[in-house]
Amino acid sequence: MRLTAFTDVSLRLIMRLAVAREGELLTTRTVATMLAVPYTHMAKAVARMAEMGLVEARRGRGGGLLLTDEGRRVSVGAIVRELEGSGDLASCEGDPPCPLRSACRLRGALREAREAFYASLDAVTVASLADAPARETLVLLQESPFDGEQE
Repeated sequence: MRLTAFTDVSLRLIMRLAVAREGELLTTRTVATMLAVPYTHMAKAVARMAEMGLVEARRGRGGGLLLTDEGRRVSVGAIVRELEGSGDLASCEGDPPCPLRSACRLRGALREAREAFYASLDAVTVASLADAPARETLVLLQESPFDGEQE
């Protein structure tokens, strides 16, 4: 299974926020440049993670992004399920519809495979993703020469 770019950006955001030092408030722009992601993509990820209650986005002077307690405890499987949705992996009802759809077992097999994928991610928490050795790399990320504006 392949994750969407949006899910990838969202998971990177959560991982970086998981290693933020006490009092370190990163802005959306800063995290976007650290992770070499366009600012607009990161802004959408921040909005969605805030909507899910995983990130707190404080506005104004002294504002920034914080990982919530829920964001630290949540399983990666729960995040991916929410972001990727539960739609079918195969398009059986397209135009024209697949001629095998009435007797095909592929859709069910793909659904089971997706659930097994999610179940394997349920055992992984955001906090565990931010443990060593990833922790050191995440902490050392600096704003890169990438300007965060590219699409």
